Amino acid sequence: MEKYSLEPYKESSDSNRDYREEEAYLRAKKKVDAIIGFYWHLAVYVVVNIFLILLIALNSESGFSGFGPYATATFWGIGLIFHFLGVFGPNFFFGSNWENKKIEEYMEKERKRWE
Repeated sequence: MEKYSLEPYKESSDSNRDYREEEAYLRAKKKVDAIIGFYWHLAVYVVVNIFLILLIALNSESGFSGFGPYATATFWGIGLIFHFLGVFGPNFFFGSNWENKKIEEYMEKERKRWE
C-alpha cells in the first residue's frame, strides 16, 4: 500500500487550475496521516506496555513494586509525549494566543487595582 499516492483535490476542465487548493489538500492529508500515526503509536504503546508490565511483574520476586515493571512504559512514554508535541504542536494545551490573553488579563487586574 502506497502511503502518498493521492488523487488531485478537484478535477477541473480549466487548464488554469488553482493549485493552491490541491496544495492545501495535500497538507491536510499529510496532517491527517500524522494524527493517524500518533494514534497507532498510542494504541501500540498501551497494548505492549500492559503486556510487558504484567509479564515482568508476574515473573519477578518484587511483583508490581519497584521501577522494573514500569521502566519501559516510562521511557517509551517520554518518546510518546514528544511524538504528541510533534503532531499536535506545543500550542495544543494553551492555544496559540494564550500568552496574549494572560497578559491582557493581568493588565486588566492591575488597572482595576489602581482605579
